[in-house]
Amino acid sequence: MHNWKHITAIAELETVLEASIERPQIIFKDSVTCGISAYAKSRLIDGNHLMADKAEFHYLDLLKYRAISNHIAELFNVYHQSPQILVVKNKEVVYTSTHHSIQAYEIAKYL
Repeated sequence: MHNWKHITAIAELETVLEASIERPQIIFKDSVTCGISAYAKSRLIDGNHLMADKAEFHYLDLLKYRAISNHIAELFNVYHQSPQILVVKNKEVVYTSTHHSIQAYEIAKYL
């Protein structure tokens, strides 16, 4: 997606946190070899119009950047899952979902 910002360094999470004060931030943790993750990603792409103007979207390839995924779990006090969505507002996770529960219309409710 053209509006997805790729997370490739732990330091970028601080930027996500700070930005969450002004605008909701969405983090999608993707396992690129997992069929469930691919299906969740396709639902996010199909529902992008429900979220695009309301939040910034961040993408994490957790196979390449597992250390970042582990840091996200610690930073936000959430259990690591794949695939996983986190909605961050005011430096806190206000919504998280995993696997088949990842739905754009549900995410949009928290933006």
